[in-house]
Amino acid sequence: MDGDQLCRTKEKVLNFPGIGNCAPGSLQEQHSYKNGLLGLCLRPQVTDDACNGKTMLKSIPISTLKHNGLLQSLTAGGGERTHDEVTLKMLQAEAEWEALETAQRGPTDATGCTLLISFNEALQHFQTADLYEYRKNIQPIVRRTGFSAITHFLFGPPRLHKELQEERDLVFAIAQCSLDNNQKVHIRVLQTIYKKLTGAKFDSARYGTHWEQLGFQGEDPGTDLRGTGFLGLMHTLYMVMDLQTLPLARDIYKLSHHPTQNFPFCLMSINITRIAIQALREECLSKECNRRQQVIAVLNDFYVAAFLHLYQIWKTQHKTISDSGFVLKEVETFAKKNPKQLLKKLETYLMERQNGMVLLTDKVSLSANHAGMRLKPTSAANTKEINFMGVCELEPEPESEGEVRLI
Repeated sequence: MDGDQLCRTKEKVLNFPGIGNCAPGSLQEQHSYKNGLLGLCLRPQVTDDACNGKTMLKSIPISTLKHNGLLQSLTAGGGERTHDEVTLKMLQAEAEWEALETAQRGPTDATGCTLLISFNEALQHFQTADLYEYRKNIQPIVRRTGFSAITHFLFGPPRLHKELQEERDLVFAIAQCSLDNNQKVHIRVLQTIYKKLTGAKFDSARYGTHWEQLGFQGEDPGTDLRGTGFLGLMHTLYMVMDLQTLPLARDIYKLSHHPTQNFPFCLMSINITRIAIQALREECLSKECNRRQQVIAVLNDFYVAAFLHLYQIWKTQHKTISDSGFVLKEVETFAKKNPKQLLKKLETYLMERQNGMVLLTDKVSLSANHAGMRLKPTSAANTKEINFMGVCELEPEPESEGEVRLI
């Protein structure tokens, strides 16, 4: 096939409905070149000076060519290759595309949607990952000198037990990991958070304005994780996947869409994670971690407790987005000074909420029995058991000064 024929073929492809007529970033283009169900876009990269058949075949999904008869157009007139040779190469290309789609999607259910992922499963991914490079940047505790160091040694919180330091370092390592599109677990975490908060049944595109609905700043959630790394998503995942805290997460999410008291939910969540990281580094949680012989579980509860504290202040005092910096500063100060009181407050809240649901169930059961009906007893709350295996680290973060703002 000579150069003129290929250029004419390119013109046909680009003018084909759904291919050449899509404006960059348009909804039609996103649907036309979406790789699998996760919205990984494969847009045509054909330039005016690179008019060749090989480039176009890489740029256009093989299924589009096959189903619209363009394969015949591309192979017509190629006297150097036989029909069998071209067919074989096309089949190989199609297999490569399908393998790529399968690899990006990860585990799916019967409908082809990405399976939800639990917090423990996501944690195990990081426990077994190679995070050695992050150890070079880790600063597990605040470095103090002079009188400050002496005062902290004499009157400050106890040091974290040596056997818990590896688990603590894992937290700091996750907080350095960015959102990676090539990691199936990362995408599953993102999809799980979206589905649990919005009630959606199907996967959402990897990029798009729908992420702003969750409270991210733009079309790519990964750009908001610079301050906390993937730990920001892990904490949100924990909150939406735990049966006891999921109702609280949905209450906060509902308040974030209030006509006047609205705020970006995920951005606020990331700020709470930042407070939790600083509390761990400043050894505010060491005493509780030593008592429970756990770090990640304590940090998760501290995150939820701090978010609950913010939610109650925001709702009862009718705060708005203009108050966000002051509220975050208030939450941070209280949480670091009173971690035990904060955790006790969360425990009481969850217990009262659970007892309220039990009382409501008992009333329904009593009414049903009077009506000659019998209901199945409610199951006990799920246990919060986290298995620890690995190590990681976090880049030093400067201490905040002045007013705290949404990051």
